[in-house]
This record gives sequence, structure tokens and C-alpha cells, in this order.
Amino acid sequence: MSVRGIRGATVVECDEPTAIWIATRELLMAIQSANPGLKTVDLASVWFSATPDLKAAYPAAAARQMGWTEVPLMCVQEMDVPGSLARCIRVLLHWNTELPQEAVQHVFLGEAAALRPDLVRKI
Repeated sequence: MSVRGIRGATVVECDEPTAIWIATRELLMAIQSANPGLKTVDLASVWFSATPDLKAAYPAAAARQMGWTEVPLMCVQEMDVPGSLARCIRVLLHWNTELPQEAVQHVFLGEAAALRPDLVRKI
């Protein structure tokens, strides 16, 4: 079995806990929908990053709210690059799966689709 990476990102309306959690849950649910075989028991770990303008809550808390209690989660601050997308949450899931990397579906929602237009698919 191999470990495959699933990328995703979304943009949050404002720097408030509820907005961060709602956007993160929406992103994680979209990733699960795009990758039907994905089960939390098969996740080695999940990394979240948030741009420096998001400080009100940890995105990982949304995963915990969804029942991802056994998955190792980590939150980090994204680099503060001038001109980068504001209020952005990114995620990298490490998935233990038999699927080849090209079968993995990445999810970029809303304005975050501009980050990786080559990976964006219609959901």
C-alpha cells in the first residue's frame, strides 16, 4: 500500500471561528465526496495551513467536529508572501491507498481554484 497526497484549499469569508470551521468542513466533505474510497481510518495524517490573516480558530478543529478523532492533525501558518490569496486554508491529506496518484482527486473551492487550476475539477 502506498501513501498518496490529496491537496485542497478554500477561502474563508472572515476571520471568525465559525466561518473557519464551516469552510474547513465544506472542504473536507468535498474531498471525501471526490474520493469515495477515502476513510478516516486510512489517513496517516492531515496538515492544515492558514494564511496569517486567519487567527480566530484552528482549521483542524473542524475535522475533530466531523469525528476525525483518531487522525493525527497539524495546523501551521502559511508563508506570508506578498500578493498571495487572502484568508486561505490549505490542506494536505496523507492517504494510505492502493490507488495510483493520478486517480486521487484534489479539491480547490471558490477563489482557491486559482491556486492550482491544473488540478481543479467540477464537483
